[in-house]
Amino acid sequence: MKLYAMTDVGRKREVNQDYVYVTDSPIGPFPNLLAVADGMGGHKAGDFASKYTVNVLIDELKNTPLDKPEEILRNVVGIANHKLIEAASTDIKLEGMGTTLVVATVVGNTLYFANVGDSRVYLYRDGQLLQLTEDHTYVNTLLKAGVISREQAAMDDRKNVITKALGAEVTVEPDFFQVNFIKDDVFIICTDGLYDEVDEDEMKKIIEENPSMSDVCAAMISAANENGGHDNITVISLKVTEEDVDEQ
Repeated sequence: MKLYAMTDVGRKREVNQDYVYVTDSPIGPFPNLLAVADGMGGHKAGDFASKYTVNVLIDELKNTPLDKPEEILRNVVGIANHKLIEAASTDIKLEGMGTTLVVATVVGNTLYFANVGDSRVYLYRDGQLLQLTEDHTYVNTLLKAGVISREQAAMDDRKNVITKALGAEVTVEPDFFQVNFIKDDVFIICTDGLYDEVDEDEMKKIIEENPSMSDVCAAMISAANENGGHDNITVISLKVTEEDVDEQ
């Protein structure tokens, strides 16, 4: 697989509270690992929350006794949530911190991933871009209930009000997905700093014009900044190659 990750502070923020981690080397039972976290809290707290959470995940994966991807992901996300709350209770500067999270791994011909919050996973296949995750936000709850339209949701000032995050509650239930991939599939994992500035048509165009995953990441971050750069911007791009499919 072709894999690249990039993060940028954007044009309006002083601190990058996003954290991104990718490796194509084994970590515990996983042959690889991809993670994006968007921290929330004060000047230091959000930055701490995102990085701390991903580091806990890595440590727990190295020692997990489990072997099924869904069980592993649910377990390590729960542990990370507990430890984040515990860390917040020891330092008043970290009180109230939290983070979104997408954590993923490729096993065989399947991408397994879990998400909490409003960071997203997209799949580009055969000229179509599909959002795989569901935003855990107040506005998305209204949208699902039919209270507001998609057009209203896009313009609503409350669209970044999170209804689920690590560090917010004693227990957290992530959404879990598994997607069987085919040759030339492209997965995009990102924070809201990307999709709040770059719409899906523009994302598709960037993917179609840039065969290199590093160029995809750079072009998406550049577009987000050109369109305002109001938040931190993080992107992981993963492309399935013929070798990935042939190995199955």
